[in-house]
Amino acid sequence: MKLTDIEERSLLIHEQLGGKIGIHNKMPVTTSDDLSLAYTPGVAAPCLAIAADQSLTPKLTLKGNAVAVVTDGSAVLGLGNIGAKASIPVMEGKALLFKEYANIDAWPLCLDTQDTAEIIETVRRIAPVFGGINLEDISAPRCFEVENQLQDLGIPVFHDDQHGTAIVLLAALINSCRVLDLDLSEVKVVINGAGAAGTAIAKLLRCIGQEADACVSVADVIVCDSKGAIHAGREDLNLMKKDLLAISNRSDQAGSLSEVLKGADVFIGVSKGNLLTGDDVRNMAKDPIIFAMANPEPEIMPDLAKEAGAAVVGTGRSDFPNQINNVLAFPGIFRGALDVGATRITEKMKIAAAYALAGAVENLSVDEILPSPLNRAVAPLVAQAVAGAFEG
Repeated sequence: MKLTDIEERSLLIHEQLGGKIGIHNKMPVTTSDDLSLAYTPGVAAPCLAIAADQSLTPKLTLKGNAVAVVTDGSAVLGLGNIGAKASIPVMEGKALLFKEYANIDAWPLCLDTQDTAEIIETVRRIAPVFGGINLEDISAPRCFEVENQLQDLGIPVFHDDQHGTAIVLLAALINSCRVLDLDLSEVKVVINGAGAAGTAIAKLLRCIGQEADACVSVADVIVCDSKGAIHAGREDLNLMKKDLLAISNRSDQAGSLSEVLKGADVFIGVSKGNLLTGDDVRNMAKDPIIFAMANPEPEIMPDLAKEAGAAVVGTGRSDFPNQINNVLAFPGIFRGALDVGATRITEKMKIAAAYALAGAVENLSVDEILPSPLNRAVAPLVAQAVAGAFEG
């Protein structure tokens, strides 16, 4: 397969650098005294202090500013199940962004297993070193069990494919409603894609697990998979999709994606490219909102969506306006959580992150509903909101 220009240049720079990240020491070791402080005999003092009081660990070691980026390589965005070694460049990139945007030291841990129990056990055993765990690119439904089973570690465990995507999407929807003068609580949403991201988005938009004053629920969400709307009459639903019925499709609407899109205000795509047509957009409500986030090809190209009447269009790509990029969320979320010693990322913290992100847009318009992913001011704003929402 012929590589694009960006792919060729990326391959070259990865080869030249031998990867994108490395370890840099915080203290010099140039004298015998330096060596004594950093290692033996001086290092015995912090070791004994931690042995006597383990709460000192984040203060005396890297744990207070360290995040593990954990994957099994089973669901790498746009690439699928490519395994542990092939996923290293993506996880290195994630670690690079943690450092660049939030000054967090992150390590890629690509596990050579796709057994759910083994992943859970491995993370438990390495957790003492880290202040947070960022789960990445683990396929559904296993990703749900992995995240849920690790919530008792005493440090934040956050599956970014679920919650990072949902948080940035919510911020985009909040601002889209603002610019179009829509009431968020009255919009009807159709999500195509019932995996990790689609499920998390549905839950966040329907305020599942939220306090009444912490979230505004949309009117309804219909989630579709490759066979159409998830509704009570289907006999082919797995447990994960059956659970979605408790929070979605209140009118129990059946039909294909095209059929349930009729009259909808918002389309959210976390599926595959080129499955939405101009007619689908025209059949939606007036001035619909289209978030086509499949990569590298969105569910519909922005120009086609706008020609068909879409008022706001967002994608996952950087070469179009309104990029819905998780880098707007995860560095600030973990920065805020680490700063207050949070033991988990609560639903209230997620909502706070979304509203902080929405508020970071200075010149709100249909082509600017989110800040630029390169805006370094965003992560501190998100971190402050997340820290403020934590209830220790």
